[in-house]
Amino acid sequence: MSDTPFGFGLPPEEPDDGDEGKKKDQESGGGQGPANPFGFGGLPGAGGFGGPGADNPLAAMFGSLNPTDLGAAFQQLGQMLSYEGGPVNWDMAKQIARQTVSQGTADGTKDASIGPAERTAVQEAVRLADLWLDDATSLPSGAGSAVAWSRAEWVEATLPAWKELVDPVAERVGNAMGDVLPEEMQAMAGPLIGMMRSMGGAMFGTQIGQAVGVLAGEVVGSTDIGLPLGPAGKAALLPANIEAFGKDLGVPKDEVRLYLALREAAHQRLFAHVPWLRSHLYGAVDGYARGIKVDTAKLEDVVGQFDPQNPEQLQDALQQGMFQPEDTPEQKAALARLETALALVEGWVDAVVHAAAKPRLSSADALRETLRRRRASGGPAEQTFATLIGLELRPRRLRDASRLWASLTDARGVDGRDGLWSHPDMLPTASDLDDPDGFVHREQLDFSELDKMLGEAAEKPDLKKKDDPEGGSAE
Repeated sequence: MSDTPFGFGLPPEEPDDGDEGKKKDQESGGGQGPANPFGFGGLPGAGGFGGPGADNPLAAMFGSLNPTDLGAAFQQLGQMLSYEGGPVNWDMAKQIARQTVSQGTADGTKDASIGPAERTAVQEAVRLADLWLDDATSLPSGAGSAVAWSRAEWVEATLPAWKELVDPVAERVGNAMGDVLPEEMQAMAGPLIGMMRSMGGAMFGTQIGQAVGVLAGEVVGSTDIGLPLGPAGKAALLPANIEAFGKDLGVPKDEVRLYLALREAAHQRLFAHVPWLRSHLYGAVDGYARGIKVDTAKLEDVVGQFDPQNPEQLQDALQQGMFQPEDTPEQKAALARLETALALVEGWVDAVVHAAAKPRLSSADALRETLRRRRASGGPAEQTFATLIGLELRPRRLRDASRLWASLTDARGVDGRDGLWSHPDMLPTASDLDDPDGFVHREQLDFSELDKMLGEAAEKPDLKKKDDPEGGSAE
């Protein structure tokens, strides 16, 4: 803790030469006078918002301002400080994500509305992909519709899923902000704690918005990270990102689109016809998140030195990462479950898509390897997300899982392989990925009869109640 109450700091000393000194100090950019309001950096034209030499962590929120934009910027700051919602300011996250999308990607491509020709091309690609997948999997089509999204539409459609993923961890941070002060000081610091939480929600919203906005410039569909982010039963592709993805591959555009449609349609089949899978994956994420601890020492340091005129301190803390997985057996088990679940989903999709594409597309091998490398390396948005909640949503064991599913196809056929999705206890474990041959040739438990018996038992009425509605003896 700092020596001054709540870390607000002392007011600046009066200059020795009075008003004349104040004037010189402001002209030279010193202090926190009008030349540097709220500690956000100098004004436009002086290397301030978005200007040369600016290092403004709220630049994504305010953009490159000119003097006529300052009123809107300060209004936005007021909204940030007055936020009283949940652990993440999702209105701000959406706004930041849309602004990030509108700025375009690093290669200079801008977002654009989807035209009729692109919509038709996506619909036809998904329709053909579903026909090909009928030969590669026993799971029927899961895509009730096929849509072509712009990047902005992807942001809108996936924010509910991001909310479900991020809120549990953000809630832990919000609670930690109130806990770092000594109990006897919390009553006196009530307004400060409220402001800290508002700032935390806004800063989380800013970071998530930036991550989602950048990710919108990279993804090619709604299932790129292995989790279902879009509405159920809706296969979605992003034509602008598909164009950028295939630009330097030397593969015809139609083949690239079709291969990516195969992956999207395969994910949709899996999530549509394995009803427990979505909750299983999100439950694994939540289980992992519950074991994440906040670096309270770092947070105490931030709170102790918090300056209301320098709110970017919270942003810096988030960027540096305040979340560390607890080194406990339970947390290691949660991480193993999550990584294995993601690997099994992506490995199954990889194996099924390859089986469907290999006989029909000459570029199948090249596209498969390109996507594997892209998935393994991740992008800046995925890295930002990993910093925010301490979790990398990329399966490290994709190739192992893909080999296991392919071996299962050879040994048991398509029906035998896909039948493992009928119950979570039938799926391979992390140790099975280490010994795929042992798993493939091991006799698997069949839960279908047990599920049938349990279902029949649940449907049967209580005989005693049927014989005696009053609850007495049937004799």
